[in-house]
Amino acid sequence: MATKKKMLQAAAGNAGGAGLDVEEVFSTYLYEGNSSTQTITNGIDLDGEGGLVWSKRRSSGNQNILVDTERGAGNGLRSNATSASISESSVIGFNSDGYDLGSESAINYSGSTNVSWTFRKAPKFFTCVTWSGDGTGARTISHNLGATVGALFMKATNAEMQWFSYHNGLTNQQFLELNATTQAVSSANAWNNTTPTSTEFSVGSYGNISGRTYVAYLFAHNDGDGEFGADGDADIIKCGSYVSNETSPPEITLGFEPQWILIKKSTGADEWAIFDNMRGVPTDGNDAMLRPNLTNAEYDAANQIDFTSTGFKLTTAGLGVTNAPTGETYIYIAIRRGTKVPESATEVFAMDTLGGTLPNPPGFYSGWPVDLALITRRAEAEPWTVYDRLRGPSVELRTNDNSAEQSATNALFDQMNGYYEGGSVVSDIFSWMWKRAPGYFDVVGYTGNGTAGRTVSHNLTVAPEMIWVKSRSAGDNWYVYHKDLTSAAYALILNSTTAQINAPTLWNSTTPTDSVFTVGSDGGINGSTKPFIAYLFASLPGISKVGSYTGNGSSQTIDCGFTSGARFILVKRTDSTGDWYVWDTERGIVTGNDPYLELNTTDAEVTSTDWVDPDNSGFIVNGTTINASSASYIFYAIA
Repeated sequence: MATKKKMLQAAAGNAGGAGLDVEEVFSTYLYEGNSSTQTITNGIDLDGEGGLVWSKRRSSGNQNILVDTERGAGNGLRSNATSASISESSVIGFNSDGYDLGSESAINYSGSTNVSWTFRKAPKFFTCVTWSGDGTGARTISHNLGATVGALFMKATNAEMQWFSYHNGLTNQQFLELNATTQAVSSANAWNNTTPTSTEFSVGSYGNISGRTYVAYLFAHNDGDGEFGADGDADIIKCGSYVSNETSPPEITLGFEPQWILIKKSTGADEWAIFDNMRGVPTDGNDAMLRPNLTNAEYDAANQIDFTSTGFKLTTAGLGVTNAPTGETYIYIAIRRGTKVPESATEVFAMDTLGGTLPNPPGFYSGWPVDLALITRRAEAEPWTVYDRLRGPSVELRTNDNSAEQSATNALFDQMNGYYEGGSVVSDIFSWMWKRAPGYFDVVGYTGNGTAGRTVSHNLTVAPEMIWVKSRSAGDNWYVYHKDLTSAAYALILNSTTAQINAPTLWNSTTPTDSVFTVGSDGGINGSTKPFIAYLFASLPGISKVGSYTGNGSSQTIDCGFTSGARFILVKRTDSTGDWYVWDTERGIVTGNDPYLELNTTDAEVTSTDWVDPDNSGFIVNGTTINASSASYIFYAIA
């Protein structure tokens, strides 16, 4: 949401963090330790607004360290221990766009990989408070969350004491211990048998011992009353519970796709577990898990959970941490994936040649975390490799053929400024990178059911204008929906030169909406039990354009509404055969010959044609191959 609109909402007296995006109040940030100091820039205003930084080493065992603005920089608590606050060089300063990290080896050892989760204070999302015990028994503590309290973690800061955890999936007479595996304990001494309100919570004698100082971290539960995102009406955090079932794993509906989840069994003893999409929660792949109650390194040897467009689902994998044995109750906190609508194409699209740009070369640099990557070589014949964050780092697809997903050299997406693609540095390997964002681009994984009319939820927030779908497990074609084909009964094939085909069993002759797209009974797009991946594209004014044109046999300008021309152009003829041509400004869109590649072939780059030219409004098409008189073409362009 634009800053001006947020200011107007604030002036009108809107409550509850109206218009704030998830990106402004929560961050998962990955970094490499240096045993010195470093500044973490994650876009969270801790200096002005306040909040909590929770850090953990991933690559080997060490402490979970929590530092908040109420107690001040340099004062760390351990979620895995009962110890009092420790003065240390962990988080040593709070900034308007992140924080300063000290030399504390637990979370900044040279060469180690680490994660920090930052929670900014914001109504209806998160807050933290401190108080001093007076020994009078039960008392109430005021807070400014301004919403239903979904979860609460309380800890004495100047004395040894366990972490007391309230959750709306428990009764107000129960608590869990964040530092332990124990099941929920019943005692009035924690919350005084009193449910928290939107302005205060109660503590029993455990939270009011004379001479002790305390801190509490409060997480909201949005239930249709969230005031976030572009329209100021989105929920971004939910707290709830589910019952395990090893035979038929539960699927939890949140109303949004999560990016971060904390889970704990409440009816039995077991670990706490944190999953996030930056470290990796690949659909049908092994998930990166950290445990707040332990110092253990990251565990990534099991598929325990999948994030979906509307929530998350558990799996039949063991460990018991998320879904075993059958009949147990688990509580969770879930935070929504990004809600920020991009204001510039450079925020969500980038191109780079394989090289040593990233901290761990070779790699591709984008300036932000990558969600989809296409890779090929320019000078030699090479398949087009497709990687995405949702499917995970070790599998690939190819746009130039219909082959099933196959194992691949790891394309590691746990980078903040691009992604790492293993292998030797070759100067002509090139990548195009997309970031998911409302109104622009989305990625959806789903399992087919073979039933015509099946709807697949998405989070694009607008109706997709182009969709690519591919079966992950079978040799099926890449099927393409485009808004400017004859109707929703028609499709294109990405791995073929074929003209549009009349295939009502693909999209069920149904136009997508701003929340779902529909698939028919065709096994290539909805085969029973088959896993599929879908990429959804839309026109976002000034940033991207999905459109069409009719050729005139000479030259014409394609107006995309841009101001500095198109950096990326994809063109395909639809009324007859034709390749899927790709041009971009990194390889050259000039007045003169422009190199092109074809998504549907392994051919090397062709540099001897002048079929496109630059234009500030979009691009110019020339000649007869992509501008034949009276021929029909579709295109996708990015500014």
